[in-house]
Amino acid sequence: MQSRPPSSAIVVGSGIVGAATAYFLAKRGTAVRLVDAAAPAAEATGAADGAVSVASKKPGPMMAAALKGVRLYGELADDGIFAGAFKRRSTFIIASSDDEGSVLEAHSKALASAGVVVETLSASGLRSALPALSPAATMAVEVHGEGHAIGYQIVHRLLTASGIVVDRNLRVDGLVLAAGGSRVAGIATSEGSISADLVVIAAGNGSARLLGLSDVLTPRKGQLLVTERAPALNSAMRGAIMSGRYLLSKGSQNTGHAPPARGLGLVIDPLVTGQFLIGGTREDHGDRETNDIDAVARILREAVALIPQLANLRLLRSFAGTRTAVIDGLPLVGKIPGIANAYVATGFEGDGICLGPVTGKSIVQLICGETPDIDLSFFDPARFANLELSA
Repeated sequence: MQSRPPSSAIVVGSGIVGAATAYFLAKRGTAVRLVDAAAPAAEATGAADGAVSVASKKPGPMMAAALKGVRLYGELADDGIFAGAFKRRSTFIIASSDDEGSVLEAHSKALASAGVVVETLSASGLRSALPALSPAATMAVEVHGEGHAIGYQIVHRLLTASGIVVDRNLRVDGLVLAAGGSRVAGIATSEGSISADLVVIAAGNGSARLLGLSDVLTPRKGQLLVTERAPALNSAMRGAIMSGRYLLSKGSQNTGHAPPARGLGLVIDPLVTGQFLIGGTREDHGDRETNDIDAVARILREAVALIPQLANLRLLRSFAGTRTAVIDGLPLVGKIPGIANAYVATGFEGDGICLGPVTGKSIVQLICGETPDIDLSFFDPARFANLELSA
């Protein structure tokens, strides 16, 4: 049974998930208040690698969601909202050892079984497709139909299209419950209460405090690098390069190897600017906001080992950010248990850019009593019985 869109709504968090949720609510005619403790895309969205990709996924709910996510990016690019901000390209997963080759062959079959278009390249085919690649590369799988988007640019496009101005530097202290406690009446902030018919929490790491889920949601650090422009080398790269080791660092394969506390998952992405984005790490410890020489050196060594010509480029920028991870590896997306008009969308870790727009659309579909584009049953927040609201 379909229900009418809410007349008013508050979305907490103006990263890509919050901005997308606000955009799709506004399209339904809802008056949206988008609030943030800092500024749009100030946290994980602004420090993301920008992959709109299924390449590292194994068959299951996250792959199914990522496929829908990539498709929506294409639709929004064709509609003009993301035109010029979404770069269509392939991802090449590279094996440089027999062990990586075995993992990659199995992963390629898994992707193909889920309907992903893949192509296996032998060493000779790889040299033809990517002549800048190191001779150490023994094989590759090209994952077609992928893309890249800069998170803060996508947030800007969504906010511009919806006409929403973010309430910046507004700390949310908790939800304001209506009489009886089964509905929210709004939010309590550092500047007083704000009322609305519905609340969506998409506050990344800040969601843990608001939902009482500090033992479920955890910050996971990532470090990334950006080079100077190298137009000739950049134009010779048909897509992103992903080391086969990335599959292990992300824990996307059932290989019996748990991701280490500090994992290195190498991706080299040619940007539309002519630069290269190189990353990155997945860390459960360390200073959340800074880079360190050990991580930067490791990333650069691995990158040059795959693309030797990168050694000739200057490193212009290194940066770090923290993603929000969930202990079971699946995000929290859906209705907050026991509250009829409160929802949450958080915990995407490295998949926020890919899944942000489709998650925002799906949450709004759920709110309106429609069948969401992605199956949200796997991401139901009710699977954590200890969820307690900060009110």
